[in-house]
Amino acid sequence: MTLFDKTISRRTALKGGMAAAAVMAAPAVLRAAQPPAVKIGVLQPVTGALAMDGEFGRTGAELAIADINASGGIRSLGGAKIEMVFGDARSNPEVGVQEVERMQSEGVAAVVGGFASPICLATTQAAARYDLPYIVDVGVSDQIISRGLTNTFRFAPGFGICTRTAIENLVRINNAAGRPAKTVALVHEDGLFGSGLAKLMQTELPKYGFEILETIAVPTPSRDLSNVVLRLRSLRPDLVIPSTYYGETVLLARTMQQQRVRPKAIYAVVNGAASNMRFVKEFPEAAENIMDVNHWHDPRNPKNAALQKRVLDAGKQWNYNTPLNYSCMMLLADAIERAASADRTKIIEALASSTFSDHLMPYGPTKFEGGQNQGAAPVSTQVQKSEIRVVYPESFADAKPIFPVES
Repeated sequence: MTLFDKTISRRTALKGGMAAAAVMAAPAVLRAAQPPAVKIGVLQPVTGALAMDGEFGRTGAELAIADINASGGIRSLGGAKIEMVFGDARSNPEVGVQEVERMQSEGVAAVVGGFASPICLATTQAAARYDLPYIVDVGVSDQIISRGLTNTFRFAPGFGICTRTAIENLVRINNAAGRPAKTVALVHEDGLFGSGLAKLMQTELPKYGFEILETIAVPTPSRDLSNVVLRLRSLRPDLVIPSTYYGETVLLARTMQQQRVRPKAIYAVVNGAASNMRFVKEFPEAAENIMDVNHWHDPRNPKNAALQKRVLDAGKQWNYNTPLNYSCMMLLADAIERAASADRTKIIEALASSTFSDHLMPYGPTKFEGGQNQGAAPVSTQVQKSEIRVVYPESFADAKPIFPVES
């Protein structure tokens, strides 16, 4: 049973059953008048190394589809429901491409998701062969939207925007504290995402007076980061900036805690664990005070609290991927509504001119340029007393930063 099924209330189910009975009893001509569902591909890695993030994303898409259908479907198409065609990328770009090919054969009107940069890079290219609209949820590599693919739209910020914001926020936070941090060690995963971020950091941080002591690449997955932490101990950087997926960040933070390596801050960027409640709940001491610049929901929007309650009541975990994918699906539904068509070309035209603002993220109104949402922006978060708080910008913050961290 999917979360979609679980979130339908008893009253709704009763109404649905009565309605279904009425339709079955109606003449055939009325049954034929029901508009066909609009098939939407939802692509996430729900098995393999990235399965946890894939599940977060799938949950968000399922909840959005449930809400769209419960509120009357696509009205400009006569109340057409959205039907999910789910694909498991299995944390593998090649499998992701196979799933997009299957979705194409099943007649989807668009695809939402992807999560990891290598998966998004390969699957958006595959979708482009069929002019299949594709809304990327996360996929931070800027290569994804720099190839001129007119079918590809990224709702969230890429790592160019995230890195620039991370540096700007770091400078503000450091200056406000009297500039205690001057030296940095970069720890990054050795793939497309981590290597790209590290390269940008190496170029940009020295412009603001920070000295890069060392850049350390680690593979995904890693089973032991003791040597990395020993190196950090010898370097004694003021800041450790990790750009790694969940497992490696947890391993790094726990090893640093065990070996008592205590910089003035662990300042992550688009990190797989630093903005993940599973890490906070399972390893609260290692997670406490870690900062991140990442995707996160708008804590001042009450719709997030309501959605979070539904997720937790269903026995699932909450993470940024959930409101992000919820918002991506709502963005697509808005485009189909305005297009008044499931035609791919018309959906692409509607997305390209979107001003959608009824989302759950700390963004401005949607405006795509070259496939990138110009309204998208990351926020600075920090784990404080086992909760993830937004500490910057002030317009979305629900806490003040703790910096530097006492050793």
